[in-house]
Amino acid sequence: MSYQLTDSFGRIINNMRISVTDRCNFRCQYCMPEEGMVWMKKNELLTFEEIERTVQIVARLGVSKIRLTGGEPLMRKELPLLVQKIARIPEVHDIALTTNGYFLTEQAVDLYNAGLKRITVSMDSLDASKFAEVTRRDYFDNVWTGLDLLQTLPIGPIKINVVLMRGVNEDEIEKFAGLARTRPFIIRFIEYMPIGAGDGWDYSKVVPTREIIARIEEHFPKLVPVEYHGAQPADRFRFEDGKGELGFISSVSEPFCSHCNRIRITSDGKLRTCLFSLHETDLKSMLRSGESDESISRAIVAAVWKKEEGHLINQPGFVKPQRTMSQIGG
Repeated sequence: MSYQLTDSFGRIINNMRISVTDRCNFRCQYCMPEEGMVWMKKNELLTFEEIERTVQIVARLGVSKIRLTGGEPLMRKELPLLVQKIARIPEVHDIALTTNGYFLTEQAVDLYNAGLKRITVSMDSLDASKFAEVTRRDYFDNVWTGLDLLQTLPIGPIKINVVLMRGVNEDEIEKFAGLARTRPFIIRFIEYMPIGAGDGWDYSKVVPTREIIARIEEHFPKLVPVEYHGAQPADRFRFEDGKGELGFISSVSEPFCSHCNRIRITSDGKLRTCLFSLHETDLKSMLRSGESDESISRAIVAAVWKKEEGHLINQPGFVKPQRTMSQIGG
């Protein structure tokens, strides 16, 4: 096959996020309601073999980076087996995972042995009581134990995602920045986005990146740029005297859409070209109806060509996706 995943704006797609489940044992305020979630049935999810085949197809189209997400991906049984299958695909050079960290003590070693390269842990507070408030679960110690274990493994870098919400946890900006000076973590501050169910999103709750950086530089030495407006969604900085890094994902105040290089597969096999897409391509139906790799490749190429120029958050014409973050894949 001679295709390349390029959209109509000249962006080359080499990064794919794959959701393996919509289930989660947390109930984070910005992601899903506390009660009433209806989960997909097992037969609605892509099987490991279907995911493997999809990765083989997109790998031949130039995708070399795969990130497994959820829901909470570690709730999918035997996930290391899937990692092992993907790791055997020659064109894939990087396999990463985004997790809430709860199951890391049980699975981190097996995931590493299967071929996992990097892990990102979502953790929105360094205070146990506030952590429980945001996640609606009292699992703070479980997550920290998992982070401690990760530091003993040759997996890295270890990223910690922090969704900042004004009036909830923006008072911890300096604490998280201090953590990046004392531990080898990449702390990534993510602006609050309108993607949850009943999350009450309002722009006034967004803590813009410029404000975050200004507050950090009031208390610490000036940040040194590592990567700014590059291929990754986060602008990266380090401290001259620190062990880790800081990253800033400015999805709302300074969108990185113009250099986006990623697509998404939902756990039920739908291709989405943007987190905020209003359209999906049903790959699962093609996989299960006997379509050839060539036919599926053409469908993927056609969908990517129509990739949105960017989202319209806080602009006229913005329409919130019907699916929540846990249903799309974080």
